Amino acid sequence: MNELLSQWTYFGMALSLICYFFSLWLQKKFKKPIFNPLLISTILIIVFLLIFQVDYETYNAGARYITYFLTPATICLAVPLYKQFQVLKKNALAIFVGVFAGCLAHGVVVGGMVVVCKMTPELLGALLPKSVTTAIALGICEELGGISGIATVGTMIAGLMGAILSPSLLKWFRITEPVAQGLCVGTASHAVGTSKMVELGEVQGAMSSLAIVVTGLITVVLAPVFYSLFV
Repeated sequence: MNELLSQWTYFGMALSLICYFFSLWLQKKFKKPIFNPLLISTILIIVFLLIFQVDYETYNAGARYITYFLTPATICLAVPLYKQFQVLKKNALAIFVGVFAGCLAHGVVVGGMVVVCKMTPELLGALLPKSVTTAIALGICEELGGISGIATVGTMIAGLMGAILSPSLLKWFRITEPVAQGLCVGTASHAVGTSKMVELGEVQGAMSSLAIVVTGLITVVLAPVFYSLFV
């Protein structure tokens, strides 16, 4: 099966799209946060590759074409931000302080976890940037000498958890202010979490988009500091 599929250039892309659209159908049918399309499609792809013993390289040969759309899709998140520019100006100080506090807390928690669990410096370098968007996370990980594969998985998990759990967490902690909702999810769960905020409202989507950018810039500065403190 692996040899047969390796001859199909777009096998990985076709499998990804089929699993994703099937996952979208499941989400519309059951309307539960756990049926997040990214989570379900990821599980389906892994199960398919394991059952039919398909190498990741064979899958990724075609799936990599989808990643070309990652940057344009992220840039499109600037549209709601532009529409809510007046909200940004009105809350500029609170936005920066809130995002900075989130980045600071993330660094302390990750660094403390690495020390308590006696993890290697390579793991610390991989986990520190997990809450920023993938392109920035991989750059920071490489700079700190971390393991890129773990950084990628950590970033994916952070995004998926934000997309799945954020509606319930916001409700439990009674966070009802749209600006605060967008900022906390964007700071913790980058673009994947932002996709959920866009569903909640335009203000939430705009603030979450802004948080992605600010979190990335702050993490670039803070990550090396935390790395030197905890190693």
